[in-house]
Amino acid sequence: MTSRRRFVSSVLGASAVLPAFKSDAFRRVLTAAERGTGAADDERYWGEIQRAFDNDRTMINLNSGGVCPTPTHVLDQMIRDLRFSNELPVNHMWSVLEPRIESVRRDLAEDFGCDPEEMAITRNASEANETMIFGLDLARGDEVIVTNQNYGRMLTSWDQRVRRDGIVVKPISFKVPPPSQEYLVDQFRAAITPRTKVIEVTHITNLTGQIMPVKEIVDLARPLGIQVFVDGAHAYAHFPFQLADLGCDYYGTSLHKWLLAPIGTGFLFVRKNRQKALWPLMAAPKEMDENIRKYEEIGTHPAANHNAISVALTFHRSIGAERKIARLRYLRDRWAKRLLAESPRINIPTPLDSPHAGAIALVGVAGLDVGKLHAWLLGTHRIQTVAIVHPEFSGLRITPNVFTTIDEVDRFADRILEAVRKGLPNA
Repeated sequence: MTSRRRFVSSVLGASAVLPAFKSDAFRRVLTAAERGTGAADDERYWGEIQRAFDNDRTMINLNSGGVCPTPTHVLDQMIRDLRFSNELPVNHMWSVLEPRIESVRRDLAEDFGCDPEEMAITRNASEANETMIFGLDLARGDEVIVTNQNYGRMLTSWDQRVRRDGIVVKPISFKVPPPSQEYLVDQFRAAITPRTKVIEVTHITNLTGQIMPVKEIVDLARPLGIQVFVDGAHAYAHFPFQLADLGCDYYGTSLHKWLLAPIGTGFLFVRKNRQKALWPLMAAPKEMDENIRKYEEIGTHPAANHNAISVALTFHRSIGAERKIARLRYLRDRWAKRLLAESPRINIPTPLDSPHAGAIALVGVAGLDVGKLHAWLLGTHRIQTVAIVHPEFSGLRITPNVFTTIDEVDRFADRILEAVRKGLPNA
């Protein structure tokens, strides 16, 4: 276990450039480190982490895949900056707070493993990914490979390019769970033709939680001159990785999911030698052709949201990426493996005993309509899940987070087993 001295040093080092926090800012994390080992099943440790959030505990939130609550001290930081901005926006926001985006850029770049001049701060993964999708020049007949499990908004964006520019989008399918990572690469390989210009791949799918072999797909595509766009909406700060593990030239993510940053935050990575050829969503002057900040030219926007990213990143790094994913998989396995053991009607197409999945898992119950199951859990038991209906599978997407308690995942499993035994009312 990290010693208290080393732990405190890491926290202070990560937050040295930030405005002063309230005295309670990292007390929960520090107390957790002193009281427990930080093991995945150490409830003394994780209980302190949970108390860093002001969550509504009258509901059980198992939809961390959408948007997450932020730790209270991160929210406080944003609110303080909003109030400061509001006193004199033309000065306080533009002259005082907005320049601090450079500290946020530096902090994110260091954690992701890229140069700060390759890190743009966006409002979400959709903005980052649509910058890639709409920013690359493509000619009529050029082909783009996607999967039928890519995020819906991205598929809609590609469809607009089909209608507007006459490109060809080729969706591929794959088994869930896939028999191997090599099998996934083979599906992309089989779809490539001489007209293929782009592959868009999700780092982790938002449907079943499958972590995709990004590095291997990049290695397949690069010698062929094919650009690989990586949609990392659910990946960053979910499980440990850096740019070097992926080798990609483009990466977009949201930060209000697994980093627990304020709502409306994300980033776009574009490798330096790719920036000139990738247009921004909103116009920037020619002088910014090779400036990562051209992707931030979106008009007036609040500085408070993006400045609080560094506070959320400090909280994340204080826990530790390895410790965090161990806890997330522990919570996932606690409900998933229990359900699999107790009923043959349970189907979970997420690779549980594998490094190729994290907190996200999909569960279906044979004989139960997924929409009705979702509505019963929410309406009767105040358990928030996501109903997934895909042409090839269906189920409830379950995503706990570090603020999720053992009691909450146990109650979810209890209710699923109740539905298995008794069925759903009025079904």
